[in-house]
Amino acid sequence: MAPFFVGGNMQDIDKLGDELQAAVEAAGSLDDLEAVRVSALGRKGEITSLMKGLGAMDEEARRSAGTALNALKDDIAAAIDARRGTLQNAALTEQLETEGIDITLPARAEARGRIHPVTQVIDEVVAIFADMGFSVAEGPDIEDDFHNFTALNIPPEHPARQMHDTFYLEAERDGAPLVLRTHTSPVQIRHMQSTSPPYRIIAPGRTFRCDSDMTHTPMFHQVEGLAIGHDIHMGHLKGCLEEFARVFFEVDNLRMRFRPSHFPFTEPSAEVDIGCSREGRELKIGEGNDWLEILGCGMVHPNVLENVGLDPDEWQGFAFGMGIDRIAMLKYGIPDLRAFFDSDLRWLRHYGFAAFDVPTLAGGLAR
Repeated sequence: MAPFFVGGNMQDIDKLGDELQAAVEAAGSLDDLEAVRVSALGRKGEITSLMKGLGAMDEEARRSAGTALNALKDDIAAAIDARRGTLQNAALTEQLETEGIDITLPARAEARGRIHPVTQVIDEVVAIFADMGFSVAEGPDIEDDFHNFTALNIPPEHPARQMHDTFYLEAERDGAPLVLRTHTSPVQIRHMQSTSPPYRIIAPGRTFRCDSDMTHTPMFHQVEGLAIGHDIHMGHLKGCLEEFARVFFEVDNLRMRFRPSHFPFTEPSAEVDIGCSREGRELKIGEGNDWLEILGCGMVHPNVLENVGLDPDEWQGFAFGMGIDRIAMLKYGIPDLRAFFDSDLRWLRHYGFAAFDVPTLAGGLAR
């Protein structure tokens, strides 16, 4: 090929091509090959520099030189790819020759640890509400009368305060006995007292009540949610819970209904049912014409907002609460709540989850 003038220097394309091809073949490692690629095709490489000089040439010379340089660029790129494949194959061959497997070694015992369904469901709930912008808040298991009852608009004569429902401790604070919290709502109170609005939190955790049967235990788990802001209304609550139930139970067209109810800390209040069928002894979520209650909710009572120093004329929002153990039973077909806390390894191997079954919205909540 005849030499041509680029950027004021005579360049022999054939000679340059031979030199770069020789450098590619001489590369003894992937690092050496990468250095050749950068020196030839990088932003400051030889071929790149020549192509930048095409603008200084007349039209005919630029057309001829451009064609030659593009062909050279393609040839070198192809040579680099081929050499890279050769080096990678050589490295793999060397690895296979130097590494070996001792088939006389005994097999590793299968990992026997399992994730408890309660832990798994808490992670599922957190993943769903985190995607909606909620953060997780926590509080103490032992509470005082104000945070567990009074701040939540529960009057002194309310049945929930009585001994048959609440675990009272001998210790007192400000003349009132301490209790094992009967719900995780005190976490909402403490969060509103310690931070400024708006709020969007969930509070999963252990709660305690004097009750024990197939669907109740003295210690159980709840998750409660709170959203406080400007102009929040019942429609936001409905949309939030519908999205949660649809994703958690993995039923796209899940039927739901909101029934009027009463809770001291919300007004108006509602209980939420989901559609189900009970054919024989089998419960199916999302099918049939029956209904199943899963949670309670409502708009935060103005008295609750005043008790934490918020103006109910400026701030409003919703709250909800559900039993984690209960929704775990419904989703995974666990018949008896008491078995959750029996420490039976056979039960855990059957209903538990593998350590890597981490729930995500992208990868799927359940196994």
